[in-house]
Amino acid sequence: MSGGVLAVLEQRDGALRKVSHEVVTGARRLGDALGGTVDALVLAAGAVGGGADQLGAFGADKVITLTHAAFARYAPEGYSRAIAVVFAASATGKDLAPRVAARLGVPLAQDVTDVGVESGAVTVVRPVYAGKALLKLKLAASPALVSLRPNVFTPVQRPKAGVAQSAAVDVPGGGGGGGGRVTVREIKAAPAGALDVAEAPIIVSGGRGLKEPANFKILEELAGAFGGAAAVGASRAVVDAGWRPHADQVGQTGKTVSPTLYIAVGISGAIQHLAGMRTSKVIVAINKDKDAPIFKVADYGIVGDLFDVVPKLTDEIRKLHG
Repeated sequence: MSGGVLAVLEQRDGALRKVSHEVVTGARRLGDALGGTVDALVLAAGAVGGGADQLGAFGADKVITLTHAAFARYAPEGYSRAIAVVFAASATGKDLAPRVAARLGVPLAQDVTDVGVESGAVTVVRPVYAGKALLKLKLAASPALVSLRPNVFTPVQRPKAGVAQSAAVDVPGGGGGGGGRVTVREIKAAPAGALDVAEAPIIVSGGRGLKEPANFKILEELAGAFGGAAAVGASRAVVDAGWRPHADQVGQTGKTVSPTLYIAVGISGAIQHLAGMRTSKVIVAINKDKDAPIFKVADYGIVGDLFDVVPKLTDEIRKLHG
């Protein structure tokens, strides 16, 4: 398919993940520049809901669902055999994309924040040196494989409908009970009602300034005051200390987030943390150190004791939400 773009989407429990709309948007941008079409690929155990039928509105000309019992859970070997190209730079995408690149014998550009076409070749931009610089690359290989950093490409809807296709596939040793070397036996879901920090519109993050893990209850109460719209995040130092799970970590070695509101509590603002949240729409910093680097990127800053400030902020948010 000359000039065509394949967007590899992600599903969990039969529903598309939010990052899939971002991947289609990035793929559409490349497709328009190349003068080609965009196919969206979903691997699942059966029919996929939660937006698969709406992908045409985000720029997919064709939505292809490949079904196999082994695709109920992510299985790296089975997935890379099935697809032979735009990925999400999520945990799944970072595992899958290199496997596909190795099978095709082509290079891969990871964690991309912008895409384009110059002289018929795909170009990408990606952060380097913990986000302190941007590197522009031209991908001369065909196909060009890229993975897009989550929460950077804002999904854009277009007035068009995509054609849906579905086919059952045979994947030898493709996970589940097959003969693959790697088998995903269990996925531990977050507690009921808990939001993934990568997809939450509001994030309340805590750092070492909270002094001990038990004090994260203060942040959980603040997050709860937003009526189920907020998730609790954490800095790398907190995760390394074992206070919070790695799934909560925001930063270069954690998750890249871009919520409407990001509240950093007791976080100094190390470069690797800023690289993961500086694209947030509004940043609020609460820290007793007036010289903390986090204040340089904050839209609003409060210099004070978080143990005094946060409970008062929680009370005010609760009043706003009735």
